[in-house]
Amino acid sequence: MSKGTQIAVGALLVAALVGWYGWTSLGGSDAYRYYASLDEFQAAGVSGSARVHGYVAEGSIERDLETKTVRFVVQQDPPHAGTSAGGPTLSVHYDSLETPDLFKNGAEVVVEGELSSDGEPVFHASKVLAKCPSKFQAQATEQASF
Repeated sequence: MSKGTQIAVGALLVAALVGWYGWTSLGGSDAYRYYASLDEFQAAGVSGSARVHGYVAEGSIERDLETKTVRFVVQQDPPHAGTSAGGPTLSVHYDSLETPDLFKNGAEVVVEGELSSDGEPVFHASKVLAKCPSKFQAQATEQASF
């Protein structure tokens, strides 16, 4: 077999392996999706470990210094979108006082943990990630009257 044929067969084998990996691992699978929206999470009825995306509901953050826990509510839509009263919510219990610096009312968060069904469903988070707000959002400007 000539050197050129060997290179062509090797390249074809590598391309076939990469194609097979892409087809089996990435094709239509949610395995590489980082989180589920709150609607998707509640509709799927996920048991076990999960990551859920949402927004911290206004006035829902409660810090308990004695037990070193933080409780808050996550909602589907951002509070500033005018839909704070409606939509699905999820009660979250985080066993640490060390929350991200950007964690506050209205913050966009991803919580990772498990849903417990002891009475009222509560999501026990092992990690809380807060998204950095965009610095490029348009700000309302006042119109000058001349």
